[in-house]
Amino acid sequence: MSHLPADAGLPILDMRLLHGPAEAKARFGRALREACVGTGFFYIAHHGVPAALIGRVLSEAQSCFALPEAEKLALDLKRNRHNRGYEAMRAQTLEAGTPPDLKEGYYLGQDLPLDDPRVRAGAFNHGPNVWPPGRAGFRAAMEEYSAVMVELSVLLMHGLALSLDLDWDYFDRFCTDPLYILRLLHYPPQPANPQPGEKGCGAHTDWGTLTLLYQDPVGGLQVQDVAGRWLDAPPVPGTFVVNIGDMVARWTNDLYTSNMHRVVNLSGRDRYSIPFFFEGHADHSIACLPTCQDAANPPRYAPVSVTEHLLEMYRRTYA
Repeated sequence: MSHLPADAGLPILDMRLLHGPAEAKARFGRALREACVGTGFFYIAHHGVPAALIGRVLSEAQSCFALPEAEKLALDLKRNRHNRGYEAMRAQTLEAGTPPDLKEGYYLGQDLPLDDPRVRAGAFNHGPNVWPPGRAGFRAAMEEYSAVMVELSVLLMHGLALSLDLDWDYFDRFCTDPLYILRLLHYPPQPANPQPGEKGCGAHTDWGTLTLLYQDPVGGLQVQDVAGRWLDAPPVPGTFVVNIGDMVARWTNDLYTSNMHRVVNLSGRDRYSIPFFFEGHADHSIACLPTCQDAANPPRYAPVSVTEHLLEMYRRTYA
């Protein structure tokens, strides 16, 4: 298990251990637990996602964001109720009291037809994707990448179970037919004279379970350490940055940390990143895990479903 220099503070976990014997899996679980009790952030290496596939997704994202503004706005997610499609520059403010985030994005998820019973019932975050017309390569790349990232997320959930002294398959039902969000992001260079507090992405925690982030070589991601200091999480070739979200903190009775992070693009160049948010089955109950409670530490939160939790997070942010 290798680590970054001490000033970076984020470990690199080797995903090959989860394909190894029981002792190797247990070693991964211990390292994951240490990371999640600490900053809640870590890198994963040897993850098995082909570099060529990542390159295709990145290239298609760059081409999409380079489209004329009118073409992008025709794909705006405000035109549908499924949270799919283009999100305009400065449309989101993740840090209260600061200017809107200096980024534009594109949301994708499980591609469900309009006649799917869940879509007809208006289920949260269920529906068809919005595909840019005439860009078959975009759709092919995003669908292939999403399938691979779901598999990787499920493997990480096995590791998460081991880290919590649970059976390898403890989260299998949670991982069945999971909700996920693939989000493409473009951050232009920070202006020479930014507004006070203006950032590419304001300080926030993620709402759900796991975030697996590809970031291009430009950098800009910062993670808050236990002392409140902002640490750079620089791009490391061949890795993803992973963090746990608010739902895991709730699930573990706050044993694991859903941590603040932000993006400040001071490079003078355009920055692109690709976060993949793995949220689990929409109806699964998030109740305090058995290994995270005892008589001296009873559950702090009432059980909620994945959907109930995510809806509450949306209400807090977009109210």
